[in-house]
Amino acid sequence: MKINRWVWMLFAAGIVMTTSCKDEGNDGENDGFDRKLMLTNYADNLIIPSLNELDAATGVLVSSTSTFAADKNIANLIALQQAWLEAYALFQYTNAWNFGPGSEDGLKKSFVEEIGTFPISETKINDNIAANNANFNDFNRDARGFLAMEYLVFSLTNDNDAVLNRFQTEPNATIYLLALAAHLKNNVAFVKNGWTADYRTSFINNAGTSVGSSTSQLYNEFVRSFETIKNFKLGLPIGNRPGQVTTEPTRVEAYYSGKSVEMMKLHMKAIEDIWYGKSKTGTDGIGFKDYLLSVTGGASLVTATEAQLAVLNASLNAVPDTRLSEQVDTNKTQLENLYVEFQKHTRFFKSDMSSLLGIAITYSSGDGD
Repeated sequence: MKINRWVWMLFAAGIVMTTSCKDEGNDGENDGFDRKLMLTNYADNLIIPSLNELDAATGVLVSSTSTFAADKNIANLIALQQAWLEAYALFQYTNAWNFGPGSEDGLKKSFVEEIGTFPISETKINDNIAANNANFNDFNRDARGFLAMEYLVFSLTNDNDAVLNRFQTEPNATIYLLALAAHLKNNVAFVKNGWTADYRTSFINNAGTSVGSSTSQLYNEFVRSFETIKNFKLGLPIGNRPGQVTTEPTRVEAYYSGKSVEMMKLHMKAIEDIWYGKSKTGTDGIGFKDYLLSVTGGASLVTATEAQLAVLNASLNAVPDTRLSEQVDTNKTQLENLYVEFQKHTRFFKSDMSSLLGIAITYSSGDGD
């Protein structure tokens, strides 16, 4: 009886140890792929450099805003517009960093929501200017950020004289513009400093695949960022979101500057770089593609993904770099076809990758994908 009891205890202990090892495997700890090396590449060659670039660009934007505020003339306005365009183009390469220092905190929403929300509310912005209210500690993210600033410094009709006249006749508009630029700079600096201070180390070391791991957070924000292009930068203005019954041209990104298509293309390039693990300057490191190649069935998924990427990019690059708000009605067939290619590609980045890598999708896109 005593012998049988000890045999049973040893058998039970073996089951516990096996289960424990299996659980570790489910978190990807023993799958043979060096995720720390992958995460190091993302941190050092994609995330931190893109935030450094954006931080520097928003510094230039603040300086250009101050120069314009002190001397309101056409030359300074054009310089301010150029500084905005350069900063917003770099912002496209930071769209997927909504975790860690870029995550939500109380009233403060995610990095992209705080400074990249569109469409903006002209009414809220104008009411704030009239009331001389530049307190951004509220839920009105459609009254601040890059796109609120764009509304103030660009004209739909390219009438810089009209833009200049507003600032010359409305002192509160200048105060609000300065506050917008400072708010942008502060938000970017906060996220950048969080990464360069101590988050980089914890990001690299949290190398599992379970919910909350760096791999999971990065993957989910990568997919969500891709779906932002499909659902909001394209799907929303052409009327393809749930509940829409018609096109809504004014709801494009970068509506006032007319740079919607250009920004969409840059955003897609940034997404592709994340998948490959490639830096903005072209340095090719370890990324999700390499991770896929390390698992069973990954090679065929990589081949299928790259084939659809080629089709998607060809369709996207064929869209003219003219105002998307005008193309929504005049070029709707081409835009609808582009949306279909985005929709086709969703399975490769989302369901298929999630399944093969064993990483759960932890957000809802609201479109059933």
